[in-house]
Amino acid sequence: MIGALWNGMSGIIAHERGIAVESNNAANISTVGHKKDSISFEDILYSQSYGRGVNVESISKQFGQGNITPTNSNIDVAIDGKGFFIVQDKAGKNFYTRAGNFIQAEDGFLKTQDNLNIMGLIPQQKRVISSNPAENIFTDDYIKNLSSITVNSNTTAYNINARATNYINSAQSDLMAQSGDNYKTSGTKISDVEATLSDYNQKLKLFQTSPNATSTPSTNQISKIDYSNVLSDLNNENDFISVTIDNNVVRQNFDTDLATTLKKLSDKVSNLEGFSSIVDATTGVFTIEKLVPGKEFKVYDAIVNNNNTLSQVNTTKAQDAKQGRGLAMIESSRDALKKALERADAKFLEVTNILSYGANLGFTASGINTRLDAQTLVKDAKGDITISDDGFVFVGIEGNKFLVGKIGTANFKNEDGLKAEGNNLYSATKESGPATNADNTNKLISNFLENANVNMGDTLSMLMIYQKAFEANSKSITTSDEFLQTAMNMIK
Repeated sequence: MIGALWNGMSGIIAHERGIAVESNNAANISTVGHKKDSISFEDILYSQSYGRGVNVESISKQFGQGNITPTNSNIDVAIDGKGFFIVQDKAGKNFYTRAGNFIQAEDGFLKTQDNLNIMGLIPQQKRVISSNPAENIFTDDYIKNLSSITVNSNTTAYNINARATNYINSAQSDLMAQSGDNYKTSGTKISDVEATLSDYNQKLKLFQTSPNATSTPSTNQISKIDYSNVLSDLNNENDFISVTIDNNVVRQNFDTDLATTLKKLSDKVSNLEGFSSIVDATTGVFTIEKLVPGKEFKVYDAIVNNNNTLSQVNTTKAQDAKQGRGLAMIESSRDALKKALERADAKFLEVTNILSYGANLGFTASGINTRLDAQTLVKDAKGDITISDDGFVFVGIEGNKFLVGKIGTANFKNEDGLKAEGNNLYSATKESGPATNADNTNKLISNFLENANVNMGDTLSMLMIYQKAFEANSKSITTSDEFLQTAMNMIK
């Protein structure tokens, strides 16, 4: 009878804990990233062929995937697969969570709802190409957005952003003293910028599709025309000199003297979009260059007309146009654009953030600061945060998207050994083992959150089972008590 009494007591204690576990699961049904608890029981040592009751064997977390649902926040992130976000408190201690409902704190750092820093990688290098070496940050002067693109090459991300000052307003026609030496009008300078800018963006997209191509620079086509043997045919205003470049017939009648005539023809070639022309007025040799790297052009019908008698000269290529590949191709195109902008009395600034994210780097980093001024990218700027599906954190402002970090994830050899700390946090233990990089074992999904992996139907069923078990064990106690009372009365 005493044994039955204690058996009932053990059942009440055990199933009270079961009710507590399932009620906790039910309470956290709406908690982001919550992992349900599971309780298991064991019977107590048998004696004289009957058991001595029940005991709680273990209460453990079930780390199965929760449902992933869309949200309206650009900085919500869900983990699809194994792994945990790495977060850190003010004391520098790391914790781990599946809750991806992040916030941007006042200090600019990406944090959890409980003000813990989200840990990840930040760009390790910042490469600046500037018309003014003293300027390495985008200011209000750089109003022209030229490009913004991120290229992934193996385990390195190149985030390239370029801007310029207002070249449309700054472009001025060259002085006539420059006639014959790549003389350009303000309009041509602007069109040259547009041509090289278009090439720059095309090359960036090409680099994005083939980021691992062998890096080789582009070259510009340079052609020469030698009129030296026929210059004597230019004598009066009825005579002319001409050349056809890509179906553009450029013609100049004799004007004043031979040198003036040659220079004026050269100026007309220079004012074709995307071309440069320099003439040696003494020898009559023209050097014509395409300003867009890797782009070919045709030069033909180079003639002198003297009294309706045509004398044609040959053209030669001094340098072939080569497309180039990889990063060096981008650098060639960028240099051409920079030169065209500076020719238009404008300033160019390109900032490239380089972030390497090899297999051993994803969880050994620091907090991610989303303030662009703190990153020395844009003066006094706080932009809109977006997180890509591969965990890259971008801050967008005025058409540019700056890469400021990459969220890291960690995993454990025995995740059941993690210690639940509350607030959706876990800490590593000897049983869990040390954190290892999990970036290749999961996928981060932006604008989504992982729900609790609690099945309400199962939880309600278990609550009813535990309730009935609690009542049954209570009945065994009252029955045992009645037997004891009867026995005591018999002794009396």
